[in-house]
Amino acid sequence: MQVSWPSLACPSSDDTSFWTHEWDKHGTCTESVLDEHAYFQAALVLKAQANILQALENAGIQADGGLYSLTGIKNAIQDALGYEPWIECNKDALGQSQLYQIYLCVDYYGSSFIECPVFPNVGSCASNLEFPTF
Repeated sequence: MQVSWPSLACPSSDDTSFWTHEWDKHGTCTESVLDEHAYFQAALVLKAQANILQALENAGIQADGGLYSLTGIKNAIQDALGYEPWIECNKDALGQSQLYQIYLCVDYYGSSFIECPVFPNVGSCASNLEFPTF
């Protein structure tokens, strides 16, 4: 987990606290089907299947601090996975819109991606955004 799903929060946070938050916020929705171990195992399998960083790199989009179009990021992910992602942005120290999170929806059993029935109401992005180095 420390290699495949570390906390990248700044300032850095404790991985265990981060994973506890992920289970409490997302994993407990599937508690009748997946226990904690199975939830994280399913998430890691789906992460490997999605390989979002590779999909973005294939489209020439890299975590290099450069500016990229929101449409280009969404299209790269949708072309690779077949499902529309939701992109959440925040602002860097200079007020520049930057990529923060990518949302994909998963079926109840944590076994496959699905079309999102609704997207979260979270930080909106500018049409061009920074993909920060991590």
